[in-house]
Amino acid sequence: MVTTFLMARLRRLARDRDGSAALEFAYAFPIIVLAVVGLLELSMIMFVSAMMEGGLRDASRFAITGNVPVDANGVPTTTREQIILDVVNDRTLGLLNLTLSDIHMRVYDSFGQVGQPEPLIVDLNGNGRFDLGDSYTDINGNGQWDEDMAAVGTAGASGDVVAYDLVVDWPLLTPLLAPFIGQNGLIKLGASVAVRNEPY
Repeated sequence: MVTTFLMARLRRLARDRDGSAALEFAYAFPIIVLAVVGLLELSMIMFVSAMMEGGLRDASRFAITGNVPVDANGVPTTTREQIILDVVNDRTLGLLNLTLSDIHMRVYDSFGQVGQPEPLIVDLNGNGRFDLGDSYTDINGNGQWDEDMAAVGTAGASGDVVAYDLVVDWPLLTPLLAPFIGQNGLIKLGASVAVRNEPY
């Protein structure tokens, strides 16, 4: 009698579909939340990257002119480097709070020199790399061989080629995706552009 009753209850329970939608939703909900958060995170990363690229491009357009605002006495009121920083900060809509140390400016004579090492005059062991004792042409005038021949830190002079690099650590909006992308809750975003200054 008890077994028949139990079997009847179990059959009724097996046919019962009440709550199945809630159970399926409970299984799917974490996946949906992860997908939505991931989409928002990725969208924000792409948006900030695009803003950085656009801001750096606009700043370099200003910088190639060599124009610096002056007061009534003809004294510069700021530097080109500060204006470049201000333009990028403005174009990123306050999402980034950049300083001059975040924007790297490298000056070259031609586009072909961008990212190239200082040329070796004599490569004693013939390995194609600089070793102690090799002679080289000190293009940037800093008294040592460099893997990048650029002079650094300024927006260059008339006719110079200037490569601008901007690299920032963007904090992820949520720690949810931190194990999958970035490092310590940060992801590196970058933008770069190379331009030739106008004659001025």
